Amino acid sequence: MIRFLVRRLASTVPLVLGIVVVSFLFMRLAPGGPFDDERTLDPTIRANLDARYGLDKPLSTQLGMYVKGLFRGDLGPSFKYTGWTVREIIAQALPVSLTIGLVALSFALLVGIPLGTLGALRHNQWPDYGAMSVALVGICVPNFILGPLLIIVFVFWLGWLPVGGFGSPAQLLLPGITLGAVRAAYIARLMRAGMLDVVHQDYIRTARAKGLSERVVVAKHALRTAILPVVSYLGPAVASILVGSVVVEKVFSIPGMGTFFVNSALNRDYTLAMGTVLLYSGLLITLNILVDVLYSVLDPRVELQ
Repeated sequence: MIRFLVRRLASTVPLVLGIVVVSFLFMRLAPGGPFDDERTLDPTIRANLDARYGLDKPLSTQLGMYVKGLFRGDLGPSFKYTGWTVREIIAQALPVSLTIGLVALSFALLVGIPLGTLGALRHNQWPDYGAMSVALVGICVPNFILGPLLIIVFVFWLGWLPVGGFGSPAQLLLPGITLGAVRAAYIARLMRAGMLDVVHQDYIRTARAKGLSERVVVAKHALRTAILPVVSYLGPAVASILVGSVVVEKVFSIPGMGTFFVNSALNRDYTLAMGTVLLYSGLLITLNILVDVLYSVLDPRVELQ
């Protein structure tokens, strides 16, 4: 496993550099700039701003300076949030997004795994149809519709939960459910497919023939193998939860990474946009490595090479 981790980590270096170069060039070659707005700046002021942020230098020089800063852990200053560095913004907003993401992932697993298992164990019966109908609704209803619907029901009609913000556990429930609903639906379908494939295996028949209870057969023998498709899905799912939090954070007024990601693109805030792209890329790469390791732990037949 150590050799696998070393080899995977070594292969991520050129991958990250490629992401940096491509993202940097695309952002700088796109029309507009961080200081373009409705009011035309005085040429002298514009030249001073370009000089301050190094935008007056050739593109290759700017790229070289940015890469050197990355090796020092410096993501540069924000062009729009005056007085803030990108690292400070990420340090402030990332814990918020991670908290919402953790709630969403927990909801997705706690709902998706039992639904999928129930559907497989009651295959072609009404529990199966009901579970898959719920999953289909979760897939079809986008979060920008589900979020306001949950606000109407649980805030305005029932008055059980606060409408938005961040700080108390109650404020995490609605955004967590909104963000995790579609992932719960996909997990339910994957879990059902995996369980259907496993419950007909010979070792499951043997376990039942030994007189083991159905709960022991499912929990101890079938679940470990059936959950493998879900584990493979978790890497990109967690990254998509963080990226997909853009709409949810807007709906529930949450000061997370999604808000800064959208604003950086709209404001042409090059350094903040690059910082968020690198953050999401790093999370996706890291999570995929962890999924590979977890896959080999759950299934001893899988060898890491």
